[in-house]
Amino acid sequence: MNEKRELTCIGCPIGCMLEVTLEDGIVVDVKGNTCLRGKTYAEKECTNPTRIVTSSVKVRNGEIDAVSIKTKSDIPKDKIMQCIEELRGVVLEAPVNIGDVILTNVAGTGVNVIATKGVAKIN
Repeated sequence: MNEKRELTCIGCPIGCMLEVTLEDGIVVDVKGNTCLRGKTYAEKECTNPTRIVTSSVKVRNGEIDAVSIKTKSDIPKDKIMQCIEELRGVVLEAPVNIGDVILTNVAGTGVNVIATKGVAKIN
């Protein structure tokens, strides 16, 4: 059975409108892309969508009371809520450095959550 999906590509700043044709869940055609990244994005988005998750967690004894965090790489879209749930209640002790691992293997994805900002300890 053929299925058609329309997507806006986020592979580059152009934002091409893509028309993707799938047969039995397999991408068989991509139209509208002006570069190879569009085809790659369409195939991935239709068969295994992933996202980078960004959020913040609390910090104790720091110059600010929260730090921004993100998954080090993209995770399956269906694991986002589990990732957020695992981050709920996480409180770090200052100092926090950019790149510090906040959680390992979040939601069983093999991906770590890292700090994206440094927070100095208050004396």
